[in-house]
Formats: sequence, C-alpha cells, structure tokens
Amino acid sequence: MTDIFGNMQMATSLKVLALITILAILPILILTLTSFTRIIVVLGLLRQGMGLREAPPSPVLVALALFLTFFIMRPTFEKINQEAIQPYLHHEITEKEAFDRAIKELRKFMLKQTKEKDLMTFASSAGIPRPRNPNDLPTSVVIPAFITSELKTAFQIGFMIYLPFLIIDLIVSSVLLSLGMIMLPPMLVSLPFKLLLFVLVDGWNLVVVSLVKSFVP
Repeated sequence: MTDIFGNMQMATSLKVLALITILAILPILILTLTSFTRIIVVLGLLRQGMGLREAPPSPVLVALALFLTFFIMRPTFEKINQEAIQPYLHHEITEKEAFDRAIKELRKFMLKQTKEKDLMTFASSAGIPRPRNPNDLPTSVVIPAFITSELKTAFQIGFMIYLPFLIIDLIVSSVLLSLGMIMLPPMLVSLPFKLLLFVLVDGWNLVVVSLVKSFVP
C-alpha cells in the first residue's frame, strides 16, 4: 500500500514538473514557433528606418506584435484547442497524444511559411535524405528552417519599408550639402518629412495589413 501511494505521489510530482517546464518554455514557443518573429523584426526595422529610437517604445511594439500574433495564429490555436486541449481536459486522450496533436497543427502552420530551400538545407545538414513530402521531415528540422525563413521574409519586408525613408535621407543630405549646411545633422531635418510621409500614406495601417497578408498562403 505504501508503494502504491509512493508511486502515485511520484506520478503527480512528475506531472507538476512537466507542467512547470511547459509554462517555462511557453514564451520561447510563442516567440519562435509563431508569427511573432517576423512581426517584431519588421516593426523594429520600421522604427529604425524612421530614425526613431524610443518612439514607439519597445513595450508598445512587443505588445502590438503579440496581439497581431494571436490574431494571425487564431485559426491554429482554435484547432489546437479543439483537437488537443479539450480532448485532454475531458480525459479522452493522453498527454502524449495531446502534445502530438498540438505539434501537428503547429507544423502545418510552419510548413506553409517555410521555404523549401531552408527545409532542404537543414535536412541535408542533419543527414536526412530528400523526402517526398515536407510533412515527412522531423520537427527538429522544421523548427530551425521555419525560423530562418521567417527572418529572411522579415528582412525582405523591412527592406521595402526602409527604402523610402533612405531616399528621403539621401535627398535631405544632398540639399543640405548643396546649401553648405554641413554642421546641421541631416537626420534632424529628414525626420519631420519621414513622419509626414508615414502619416499621409497611413503607414501603420499599411504595415499591419501587409504583415497579416504575408501569412496568407
């Protein structure tokens, strides 16, 4: 009887430990296995392109990126809730089955956004033969390929956003140089023009809509 109670306590302790571990790595999962990486990189490049160091503040950008992430990932999260979380809470499946179902839904999202070149690069690095279908690749290959693809896409979007601000900086620098105002910092003069351009084209709406649409397969 003592052994039975001891085993039950050990099983409960292991479940609590597993839950604590999941809660500890949950922020990392949100940062890496969702749309968060692409969004926060693009927002950071936008702020840098405009020449603003602390406006909007970093917490505001992170909050915006998180809300956009939940908006974009909502169909995937709903699927995970229906297929994995609810059946597990109703004791219809085991923890392992719930985990496998959740990962399966996340893999579907990641594979839609991952470039085939990145998948093949990590597959060959891991010594895995070229699969007939990307779904045959292990998750240990899909995750780094997904993160790499997200960073690549984020920098492509960031370049398109950065370009008009760079043109304004070049024009302002040329004008100031021709006027002989070499002591006046070009960034000080170009900032109001960049802000005006951003407001006139409804920049925040364009950036947010473009980010959301970039995840549509």
